[in-house]
Amino acid sequence: MTTGDGARAPYGDWTGTPYLSLVRQGPFATLTVDRPDSRNAMTNAMYYGVRYASSVVDDDPDLAGLLITGTGDVFIPGGDLGRATPDSWMDFSHLGASLLPFDTLRQSLKPVVTAVNGICQGGGLMIALCSDVSVVSERATFRVPELLRGIADLYYAQMLPAVIGPVRTRDLMLTGRVLTAHEAMDWGLVSRVVPHADLMDAATEALEQCCQSAPDARLQMKRALDAHVGLYDRMGMAASLRGPEFVEGFAAFKERRSPNWVPEALRTDARL
Repeated sequence: MTTGDGARAPYGDWTGTPYLSLVRQGPFATLTVDRPDSRNAMTNAMYYGVRYASSVVDDDPDLAGLLITGTGDVFIPGGDLGRATPDSWMDFSHLGASLLPFDTLRQSLKPVVTAVNGICQGGGLMIALCSDVSVVSERATFRVPELLRGIADLYYAQMLPAVIGPVRTRDLMLTGRVLTAHEAMDWGLVSRVVPHADLMDAATEALEQCCQSAPDARLQMKRALDAHVGLYDRMGMAASLRGPEFVEGFAAFKERRSPNWVPEALRTDARL
């Protein structure tokens, strides 16, 4: 399917969006998020493209693993709340959660490593959590701002307690606080922090190490880990994304103000 500005459905190594490039480098494919004008905010086509790229690697006998990274000082900050984007080659609204790549990454047949080069929050942090290994630049920061946007992100509410425990989950989700790279490693959100200049070499080395493991045994291990994390309340989260708090949170984000649920004395003329 093709629309204006050359937007077209994924095919081959074309991910369905100009903001994601899938490049083969020997036995690996590198998927780079590159949308600098919008600070790498993810469009619907981009989220779908990450899912598609993982499937391309799984289905290609010449590829052993996938590396995901970003450009500049941003990895992935989450979804583009503006919605209208030039890479919309179809109406994604009916896909719901099936649009997103998170479960696909958790179930990937081949190793997925994220090289987190900078700001990582929202859907970006979830991509890192759902990959097999996250290698992180010392410059990276992490945040879960969904409650500030009026979203009851039940995927995070399911996954984070299994990864970092309920006490730290409450702290991270309820406050929307920012963690440094070293704090994120200390909390167990990521496994490796390296100097920024060494990021891609370190991430590639991690992917090489993963690819030396026995494929069938690796899948059995991933299945057990996936069961530990469990499934989230998809219906509850879908209801939240249709609810009035999300509508207000979206409007406040666009208008660069505090949502109306913030006590008047605490409101500011800036995004939370």
